[in-house]
Amino acid sequence: MTEASALPDTGAAYDAVASLYAELFSDMLDAIPLERALLAAFAELVQANSGGPVADIGCGPGQVTAHLHALGSSAFGIDLSPAMVALARQAYPDLRFEQGSMTALNLPDAGLGGILAFYSTIHMPPEQLPVAFAEFERVLAPGGYLLLGFFADTDPQPQEFDHKVAPAYRWSPGSLAELLASAGFVEVGRMLREPYEGERGQQGQLLVRKPPKS
Repeated sequence: MTEASALPDTGAAYDAVASLYAELFSDMLDAIPLERALLAAFAELVQANSGGPVADIGCGPGQVTAHLHALGSSAFGIDLSPAMVALARQAYPDLRFEQGSMTALNLPDAGLGGILAFYSTIHMPPEQLPVAFAEFERVLAPGGYLLLGFFADTDPQPQEFDHKVAPAYRWSPGSLAELLASAGFVEVGRMLREPYEGERGQQGQLLVRKPPKS
């Protein structure tokens, strides 16, 4: 997969499985209590800082966007796959969903209170990930938070694996934290957990913040 084709190919791959994906993962949050707790903490921090809008980037069929909304966040979703966006709009007609790419967000500078990227950067070729992180930093307001979910590994180099939808990468928490720091973020905390039954490896979460104005 070439760098130029990576994002369109990923969008097309998710278009092809959108309905099945939405059915299989409709209740996924019920099975991941640690992640639910971190999502609640993320929503609380955003609301305490600014209460600004939260973009769920790579929102898929919208269930996590809706969960953030239920937690009190002004949440909306963005996804590369038009089919996913259509399913999200159908399932949650009162919420906002739009098609877009995390490497070129159609959002103003410093307009967001928070960004959730819940396993949505996993398909990004490693050399392109800094582009997405730079976009995240651009659209977050000072003091805003970013919560990043990913498949974890102990190797400091990203490891490609055979994800069922499209090629994906496992990252060590430290390597991702370094990339985020290079993009201007400050780490708030991280979580690494062992796989639950049916999962193929460790799961990681990184919570970072764009520094507030001094």
